[in-house]
Amino acid sequence: MTENPLLAPWTEPFGLPPFAAIKPEHYPPAFDRGMDEQLAEIAAIAKSADAPSFANTVEAMERSGQLLGRVSRVFFNLSSSATNDALEAIARDYAPKLAEHQSRINLDPDLFGRIADLHARRETLGLATDQMRLLERLHLDFVRSGALLDPAGKQRMAEISGRLATLHTLFGQNVLHDEEDWQLVLDAADLEGLPEFARNAAAQKAADRGIAGRYVITLARSSVEPFLTFSSRRDLRQTAYEAWTNRGYHDGLHDNRPLIHEILVLRAELARLLGYDSYAVYRLDDSMAKETAAVERLLSQVWEPAKRKAAAERIALQELAMREGTNAAIAKWDWRYYAEKLRQAKYDIDEAEVKPYFVLENMVQAAFDTAHRLFGVNFAERQGLPLYHPDVRVYEVTDDAGGHVGIFLHDNFARTGKHSGAWMSSFRDRDSLDGEVAPIIVNNNNFAKATPTLLSFDEAETLFHEFGHGLHGLLSRARYPSQAGTSVRRDFVEFPSQIYEHWLAAPETLRKYAVHYETGAPIPEDLLRRLLEARNFDQGFATVEYTAAALLDIAFHTDPSPATIDVETFEQAVVSRIGMPPEIAVRHRPAHFQHLFSGSGYAAGYYAYLWAEVLDADGFEAFAEAGDVFEPHLAARLKDIYASGDTRDPMELYLAFRGRAPRIEALLKHRGLAAAE
Repeated sequence: MTENPLLAPWTEPFGLPPFAAIKPEHYPPAFDRGMDEQLAEIAAIAKSADAPSFANTVEAMERSGQLLGRVSRVFFNLSSSATNDALEAIARDYAPKLAEHQSRINLDPDLFGRIADLHARRETLGLATDQMRLLERLHLDFVRSGALLDPAGKQRMAEISGRLATLHTLFGQNVLHDEEDWQLVLDAADLEGLPEFARNAAAQKAADRGIAGRYVITLARSSVEPFLTFSSRRDLRQTAYEAWTNRGYHDGLHDNRPLIHEILVLRAELARLLGYDSYAVYRLDDSMAKETAAVERLLSQVWEPAKRKAAAERIALQELAMREGTNAAIAKWDWRYYAEKLRQAKYDIDEAEVKPYFVLENMVQAAFDTAHRLFGVNFAERQGLPLYHPDVRVYEVTDDAGGHVGIFLHDNFARTGKHSGAWMSSFRDRDSLDGEVAPIIVNNNNFAKATPTLLSFDEAETLFHEFGHGLHGLLSRARYPSQAGTSVRRDFVEFPSQIYEHWLAAPETLRKYAVHYETGAPIPEDLLRRLLEARNFDQGFATVEYTAAALLDIAFHTDPSPATIDVETFEQAVVSRIGMPPEIAVRHRPAHFQHLFSGSGYAAGYYAYLWAEVLDADGFEAFAEAGDVFEPHLAARLKDIYASGDTRDPMELYLAFRGRAPRIEALLKHRGLAAAE
């Protein structure tokens, strides 16, 4: 076998992985060596005859596992954005092995003994602020991983962690298979109502799939949502909608319902092992919210106003449908279609009129230039660098003094082998423990590729959102790797991304970057005014579908008897209990709710987007109050949040930025719900 590129020194510019040389068969031996090396490093720390110190224990742990981390980041990034059968098989094989590896570290009694000794003496160690937080967080992480359990409890904790890793992997792969296996093939006669941009995207998707002369709608959100919004064919809308919302719901190999059941049972058992009443109580104990009552209070403050607003919206849609000759009650596959018609009528605004001004390349430049004005960073595209797919574009990020900040990869298009949704990740995080290490950050979107690629306003917001996450990684100045960038509490991690969305809607941004793809003319002032006025349109619908998903998440993870849960029956019971409007579906139904079940990151934590929206709406109001959305002193304080990572408590960071605690009124105003209270 030739030299394994994952194990050899990387010589590519900026430390980029040698993507072209990496083959699937390289991963297993690299994972194995990486785990072996880290276990040897951990054993040296745990068995050391020297008395525990911050340097020989905590900092030594921060240095451990560098090879495993490097291999893992490459593998999991590519298995999300450029996967294939071979990578999926490796993911299934190594998910439990990697979980077992982490459990061996977290449950090592000698290692924890050293950490506990330092934690007990922490006030006497002369630690800097970031070091104190690192030690306290490390001790807490070990306790929450089972370090205080008896041997039988530790064994069971390791078994649960390994099985959950397998189930999470299978869940995500099943959703991807459903999304890639299904397609709606159309003829020209089936395109009634679809604007040119939607037809072009459907033609491009058909060509990508080798279906010449026809059109294809897929279950990627960027494909199916425009179809549901514009297609005049109610029968085809229903077909597409039901396929979209039934991902994961079918008997056979890719049925996610039994996986959900087992995941919930194991999570509840894990929580009980650690002394918590439910998995939600366990997860929220280490969050800004701290307890389920705080989450439920936030969701209830939004839920009833959102339902009232949605009820008024439904009446208006039904009246419009009847005027157009549709006597049937508005169904879930009708809402987007009639909402778009009503939006056109109410604001004299047509998505097909707006999208020509939202060219992907221009929106990317808007995001870059906003970052420069706020934070003093610059993005310059680089050619000839190694990439894992031709769609990816790569940029060097520098500060205004010309210093290298990091590398930014932009992967914007939906394609076969790429998971749906949008996310930020990294191939390398920043730290300065042993000298400056610059980050390599990647943003993934799933826009429908076309020539040109035109975005909806919502898609442009998604681009800004993910770029906000990207800046959180790029601007990080944490000394220690485990505190870098987005390594913060789950209900704070969305704040840097969500506040960044506001700069897209700033009139000065749109006047400069929203230019027509053919003429280069800026968006007309009248259209700009109508576009901004329409931003709160249909917010009852949007808030209901999101909040219902957050309520369903909490219900799943607080149920006292998860072993008795039938997924669909439970879903319907929750929907009925909360009074879900029948014309609106939960944004993510359980069997494809990847935030919850393809990993544990947002399990009992999907509320985090709304929690962070309280912060971001309130936070952006500071710029509005200053009369300048680029006010330099506020921008500098905001940059401190992006730079700090997990070196300080998140509320402390927010208070330093805003000068006071956040208030929910800004969120209700932002979503247009204040009048609906």
